[in-house]
Amino acid sequence: MAKRKHSELTLRGLRAFVAVEETGSISDGANRIGGSSSGVSQQITSLEQSVGAKLFDRNSRPLKLTPAGQLLHAHAHKILDATAKAHAELAKHDLVNLPKLTLAIIDDLDTSLTPVLVAILQRRFRNCFVNAYSGRSDHVIEMLQQREAEICVSASVPDNVGDFRTIPILREPFILVTAKGLLQKDRDISAQLTDAPFIQYSEDIPMGKTIAQHLKRVRFDVTHRFALEASRSVVAMVGQAKGWTLTTPLNLLDAERFISQIDVAPVPFPAFSRTICLIARRAELGELPDRLAQDCRHLIGSQVLPRFSEIVPHMANAIEIAEG
Repeated sequence: MAKRKHSELTLRGLRAFVAVEETGSISDGANRIGGSSSGVSQQITSLEQSVGAKLFDRNSRPLKLTPAGQLLHAHAHKILDATAKAHAELAKHDLVNLPKLTLAIIDDLDTSLTPVLVAILQRRFRNCFVNAYSGRSDHVIEMLQQREAEICVSASVPDNVGDFRTIPILREPFILVTAKGLLQKDRDISAQLTDAPFIQYSEDIPMGKTIAQHLKRVRFDVTHRFALEASRSVVAMVGQAKGWTLTTPLNLLDAERFISQIDVAPVPFPAFSRTICLIARRAELGELPDRLAQDCRHLIGSQVLPRFSEIVPHMANAIEIAEG
C-alpha cells in the first residue's frame, strides 16, 4: 500500500490558522489577512492534512481549537514571530544601502510633516533619494498598494490590511465651522444650520464621504447646492456664502488665512472623528516605520498643536496624539 503523502506546513497556512484562531471565523480571518474565505478555508484544510487531525471544531461559534489545534497554536506563533524578526533584521540591513524611498502624505499634513521627514530621512540614509508626494487619502493609499510609495500617512487604510502595518499618529474630531456671527446663542443651533447654506466637501473624496455618511446616520438633512474639494475653498466659501461646514482641525489649519471670517465650535449632534496613521508594507522596512511614526508624533506635538491652539484657543485639546 502506498504511503499517504501529507501536505507541508507553510507560512501562509500558519498565518491563516492564527487569523482564524484570533477572530473566531473563516470570513473574519480572511478579512484580517486580506484574502478570500475560500482561500483561507483551503489553507486550513491543507494544514489539517499536514498534521493529520482537525484543528477547529466547525460546529462551535465562534470557532474553537481542537486539542490538535491547541498544540499547533504555540508552535505557529513561535514560527511566525521568528519569521517576522528575521524579515525585520534583513530589512534593517538592506536599509543601509536604500537607494530610493517614496513618501505619500495627505494634503492636510503636507506643510507640517513633509519637509522635516525628508530631512530626517536624508540624514539617516545619506545615499538615499527621497521622493515626497502629497495628495488625497485615497490617492496615497493607492500609491502604497501599487508600490509607487513605500510609506504613506493617511486617514484611510488599505482594504487588504493584513499586508500592511498601520501605526496611529493622531486622532482628531470633526468640528463645526460657520460664518462669523451666523449663529445666535438664544436659538436652536440645528434649526439655524438648516436655514443656512451647507458648504459641502465633494463626496468623490474620503472627507466628503465621511461627512455625508455621518449626517445621514444622525438624520440631519441638508440641501446640496454645490461641492468643493480643497479645504481652503470650503472654508472661504463658508465666509462668503454666510454658511457652514464640517471639517477637522488639520483641514482648518490648511485654511487658517480665513480664520477671521469664521467661528469654530464642536458639532451640535453626535460627535465623530478620524485617525491619521502611518502605513507601510509589513516586514519590508524594519524599524523605520515606527521611528518615522514617532517623528510624526513629535512634529504634531511641537508644531501643529501649538498653532491650532493659537487660532482656536477654546478647542486647544481637540487633536489627540496617539501613544507610541
